[in-house]
Amino acid sequence: MKSRKLYNRIALLRQERAVSRKELAENIGVNFQTVGYLERGEYNPSLDLTFKISDFFDLPIEFIFSTKPFKPLSRELLDRQKKEG
Repeated sequence: MKSRKLYNRIALLRQERAVSRKELAENIGVNFQTVGYLERGEYNPSLDLTFKISDFFDLPIEFIFSTKPFKPLSRELLDRQKKEG
């Protein structure tokens, strides 16, 4: 069975929080190269690894991972403002 592509915001979150691939890798128990594979979508994480990443960033899994491409955050913020305003 072919696995579906997962999109993620790992690189964006790392950049926002000034976390290196090596630092993230050490905290979630993988090789730093694995973080690169995850960020580029070359590797889908296990459920356990998904929870570790979610815990590290203290964010819900669905904010970090999706089966559909994410909208740019600026677009999401504008859409949210329109709904509230």
